[in-house]
Amino acid sequence: MAATGDSSGSSVRKRHVEGRNPEPEREESGEKHGEERGEEPEKDRRPQSLHPGTFWLTRVVLLRSVAFIYLLAFSVAFNQNKQLIGERGLMPMQQLPEQREEMDANLDALAVAGMALSAVVLVTGTANMVIMASLWVLYHSLVSVGQLWYSFGWESQLLETGFLSIFLCPLWTLSQVPPRCPPSLISIWTFRWLIVRIMLGAGLIKIRGDRCWRDLTCMDYHYETQPVPNPISYYMHFSPWWFHRFEAISNHLIELVFPFFTFLGRRMCTVNGAVQVLFQAVLITSGNLSFLNWLTIVPSLACFDDAALGFLFSSKSGAKKAVLEMQKEEAAGRTPKPSKGMFIRRVVNVSLAVLIGYLSVPVVMNLFSSKQVMNTSFDPLRIVNTYGAFGSITKERTEVIFQGTLSGDPKDPEALWEEYQFLCKPGDVQRRPCFISPYHYRLDWLMWFAAFQTYEQSEWVIHIAGRLLSNDSSVLSLIDHNPFQGRETPRWVRGEHFRYRFTPPGSSSAAEGKWWLRNRIGAYFPAVDLEGLRGYFQSRSWPHPHLQPGSRT
Repeated sequence: MAATGDSSGSSVRKRHVEGRNPEPEREESGEKHGEERGEEPEKDRRPQSLHPGTFWLTRVVLLRSVAFIYLLAFSVAFNQNKQLIGERGLMPMQQLPEQREEMDANLDALAVAGMALSAVVLVTGTANMVIMASLWVLYHSLVSVGQLWYSFGWESQLLETGFLSIFLCPLWTLSQVPPRCPPSLISIWTFRWLIVRIMLGAGLIKIRGDRCWRDLTCMDYHYETQPVPNPISYYMHFSPWWFHRFEAISNHLIELVFPFFTFLGRRMCTVNGAVQVLFQAVLITSGNLSFLNWLTIVPSLACFDDAALGFLFSSKSGAKKAVLEMQKEEAAGRTPKPSKGMFIRRVVNVSLAVLIGYLSVPVVMNLFSSKQVMNTSFDPLRIVNTYGAFGSITKERTEVIFQGTLSGDPKDPEALWEEYQFLCKPGDVQRRPCFISPYHYRLDWLMWFAAFQTYEQSEWVIHIAGRLLSNDSSVLSLIDHNPFQGRETPRWVRGEHFRYRFTPPGSSSAAEGKWWLRNRIGAYFPAVDLEGLRGYFQSRSWPHPHLQPGSRT
């Protein structure tokens, strides 16, 4: 009996050591053992947190963000490309005669395909290399034929961002969290390197390009003279002088100092990402700069890891739940063995790092050059580019205003000249500035540049005049108000040059509902009629408005 009792006691002690002591023993042990037994279930009931240093959710956010910008860009292309670069566009694509009839259909097909693919990625948050490469090729095709309308820095920036997005994804799999294709740290760093170059390029070109950035006075002019102001631009323009100085100093810090935080560890990198996102949000609020600022937010998101972005996702399902389960498996030592595909993927990622490093050499040299250029590509595919914005600030705003008349004599002092209004650029002084960002009116944007050039430098302005003389529907679709709608076509069209400035708050003009004051500078181009433009159009191989589509002068 004694032996049996000893054995029994030994067994109980053994079970106690292993954490499996019987019920009576647990009750006698008091509250402490009850806590130990209840510890694991209680932990399970607590919200689980994501580990820092992983980028599964970052990848989902990046892909959705890139898809959103692609969707916008392809929507703009679908709505405007035919009028700008189509068969009868303001700058028709150079095509073989037999291809001209298919030109508009091909432009639409490219845009629709891009919209469809980007919508899938945006909605699902999933993509593979094939989809992202297809989007990049489609948009590259548009930029390649887009001529002046696609000549701005955000087009190259979208192509570079889209190219980097290809390497975020698995080759074929469509899953937000593909277990055998973790986001590569190299891929994440290519995005971080992009935001560093964007900011440094913008900051350095300002310091070198215009004295007002060094004098801290540029913001005195920026809101009034930027390409397409919005209503908030009006109020920002009349901020106190000290606030404009604060804005200029903040701009220098954000573009020239904070980018270096990217290289100072996780926390400082996160700080830079948050600052850059906030900075772009302010720019979005205060002006219509196309989708440029929205696009610049994208590489800033790579500064955040899963732990920082987890609040955007639900823990009960989807990507976050999958990442938490994966972390549990990893903590338990149950990780999938590296496959041949994962090894090939590492080789691809290292090759990407080498490629980006090699193509970055001329870009970095440009940053350090006293003759720095902005928004330039050093390789034909626009994989790594140099960026910059507002290297100089215009101190006065000028606008080209198109006017038409039914009078037979344009020199008749009694001739009534009626004004055309563009979709968003300033025209009618009583029309409130518009909100369009992140959408983009390409013609309105180019009209800002035309206003401080001559019509000889911007010949497409005369092309617009010819189309207005015939009430051409394709060009009129890019214009907000046609004073001759439903009437006979104008006999003459001319361009007038005006200087614009915001009406001071509280002034009599503001009380009359005027947002702008304007003074005439002079004629931008003289009055023209269709017959007088025939030779001008013919010398430039433009289709004359009197001819039917498909005919040539």
